[in-house]
This record gives sequence, C-alpha cells and structure tokens, in this order.
Amino acid sequence: MVMESFSQILARHNLTLSRSKTDILQVNVGLLCNQSCRHCHLEAGPTRKEVMDRRTMDQIIAFAERGKFAIIDITGGAPEMVAGLEYLIESLAPLTQKLMLRSNLTALADRNHDGLLSLCQNHSVAIVASFPSTNERQTESQRGRGVLERSVEMLRKLNTLGYGRNGSRLELNLVSNPAGAFLPTSQCQAEKRFKQELNRKWSITFNNLHTFANIPLGRFGKWLTKSGNYEGYLQKLSDSFNPETLKGLMCRNLLSVSWDGYLYDCDFNQAAGLYLSSTPKHVSEMDTPPEYGTPIAVGDHCYACTAGSGFT
Repeated sequence: MVMESFSQILARHNLTLSRSKTDILQVNVGLLCNQSCRHCHLEAGPTRKEVMDRRTMDQIIAFAERGKFAIIDITGGAPEMVAGLEYLIESLAPLTQKLMLRSNLTALADRNHDGLLSLCQNHSVAIVASFPSTNERQTESQRGRGVLERSVEMLRKLNTLGYGRNGSRLELNLVSNPAGAFLPTSQCQAEKRFKQELNRKWSITFNNLHTFANIPLGRFGKWLTKSGNYEGYLQKLSDSFNPETLKGLMCRNLLSVSWDGYLYDCDFNQAAGLYLSSTPKHVSEMDTPPEYGTPIAVGDHCYACTAGSGFT
C-alpha cells in the first residue's frame, strides 16, 4: 500500500491548513549547539557556524515591536551559545506579554551563565527545557554521556532560583521526545510520572511537561533511513493521523524566523526548507504578521504534528 502524502490526506478529509491570528513569534538564533542529539530535526551541533548576528537581531526586535506578539519564543540550537542573547532578551522582553527561552539545560551548565539567569529572572522569562527521560540510559542514548546528571544539576539550580516552584511567577516547563521511531506516551500520564520521579529522586519540581513525536527530518530523518525505519515510521504517523489536531497546531498562530532572518510557518518547515507562502521573505520586509487565512506550507513531516494527540 502506497502511503498518502499529507496534502492528499487533507484533501480526502476535505480539510485545509491555514492561519488563525498569528500571535507567537519564534526566533531561532542559530544551529550551534553543545550536543548532537539523534532526534534533532535541524542537525544542530558543536560544528555548526550558523548563528544570528546583531543586525538580524535588531531587525527582529523592530518587527516584534510592529507585530505586538503575545508570546515570543527564543530557540536554537542552544541559544545560550549565541553571542548577543542577553541583548536580544533585554530588548524583546518589554515587547511581549510572555518571553520564552528554550534550553537543553547542559548549555546553561557548560559555562557560567549566572548573568543570563539573573536576566531571565528579572524579566520573568519562561524556561522550556529538554528533558527526554528520568532514565539515565534512555537520556544518554538520545543526547550523550553525562547529560542526565548535568541536566538534573541545572534543574536543581533553576528550582533554587524560584523556577518551577508552587506560587512562583517563574515558569519551568519540560519537553520530552521518544528515544526512537515510535509515538510518545500520553502527555497527561507522562507528566504525572515525571513529576513523581523527579521529586522522588532529586526533589525537583516543574510546571508542565510537553511530549512530542520526533520529526522525520534532519539528523533523525537520516537515522531513520540508515536504520531502515523511515518508511515504517512515516506509515505509523500516517496511520495515527487525527484530523481533530489541526485546529490546535502551533503553525496556525506561530511565525518562525531563522537565524538569518527568513520566515517560515514553523521550525520544522524551516528544517525542510519550506518558506512562508513558499517564497523567501526576510523579516525586514515584513510590516505585520501574516494575515488570517494565509495558507500554511505542508510536507509529509507534518504527519508528526497530527498523529495521536498532536503537536500544539
């Protein structure tokens, strides 16, 4: 049986994928990272040279001021490794209701980032931290030796600073991806288990856990192909397609900006090279966020966001 393309399955269900109100700006500051995770759709790593420069940061800051986004989400790579991150945070924080910083935790621990952490505290920046598993073997198979220990150390430090504590304004959320070519477990059940295990083992607390399927692009896509799992994984995602997920997909209200300032519907389309409206457009050319009803570029990797409970 030949698998339907994502476009075909949308047509069969008489569905289209288009934008609602664009109120989230996601800023990918670069592909430089201290880890080379097997599941990374961007193939970020220590040898990558693609990082955002100050001119592009200024163009994004100007666009954020024009766009009046409710949420601004800074991601990478490892954002902590990009020069000028503190400047970007300081400039964006007054322009949005909520500023988020994504971290793999170990990049925060690799260098002395006390100044960055103080800045995040002062501006109530929400930390979104990658933490695949409470099991050392599973975490290290995905992210490398010693990662769990350093991640736990950083979570403890964040808790000490007030992040993830009951009644605190400092939000700490975790993100978990499966270690292989399978769908994640129930997010509700996984969050309950993570909270119990982290508290029992290390007295760590956090706010929310998000579980996402791995995207069949980049390093993970290459691993799937090399291991002979690519077609089977795509078929598994396709078989789990849930049309109800479309209304809550993040691409419907999010705009992604790459390290060099070009615009995409999401970080995954950025990895796939699918530009916003299928045409290269730079953030400096954009006066306002995309209009309501603007079509969203799709590819077969979109199955990962619409399988099961979806990727919101």
